[in-house]
Amino acid sequence: MRVLVVEDEERLADAIAQGLRLHAIAVDVAYDGQDALEMAAYVDYDVVVLDRDLPEVHGDDVCRTLRAKGAGRVLMLTAAGQIRDRVDGLSLGADDYLVKPFAFTELVARIRALARRSPRAVAPLLERAGIRLDPGRRTVIRDGRQVALNRKEFDVLRELLCAGGDLVSSGELRKSVWDEYAGAGTGVLRVTITSLRRKLGAPVAIENVPGKGYRL
Repeated sequence: MRVLVVEDEERLADAIAQGLRLHAIAVDVAYDGQDALEMAAYVDYDVVVLDRDLPEVHGDDVCRTLRAKGAGRVLMLTAAGQIRDRVDGLSLGADDYLVKPFAFTELVARIRALARRSPRAVAPLLERAGIRLDPGRRTVIRDGRQVALNRKEFDVLRELLCAGGDLVSSGELRKSVWDEYAGAGTGVLRVTITSLRRKLGAPVAIENVPGKGYRL
């Protein structure tokens, strides 16, 4: 899951992002509406956590634009908590509304609930090379043996399975599974692939094409 947090109070935005990353959620941050629209134009976010009162481009206009382009779910996060404010926000196309101050556990729960309602078509079951992955139950079985994966390993394997044996570049995997905070030169993808191969066992299911990427 990849989330965009749009909040002009930088300390709050960074705190939300840090907390979500501790829950294994990939997060990007925008501090104004213009940056949010530019980032959403290049990244297909599952959920956008959107403050209404934003500089450059107001949150209401950001929400309208995201809805018009068929972007992921929008969770409005704002201090305006009157019923009229909530109705206005939902009428703009927001999928949910959370009033500040809020319990962080509730924010995480609402984000996960919205991601499950994502309009994107996801195969109910993915299979290849004796591997069976169930996206809904988040389970993996190889040759009849259940494989316990962490969130990042699961998401990498899902991307490779969705590719149907085609090559997936390292950049594409990092973009889908991690966020800009992880950094392109950290080696985190290589470590994750190594762990994933070990857990899947023999024969080796993931092929490394040097300088290009990976495939099943």
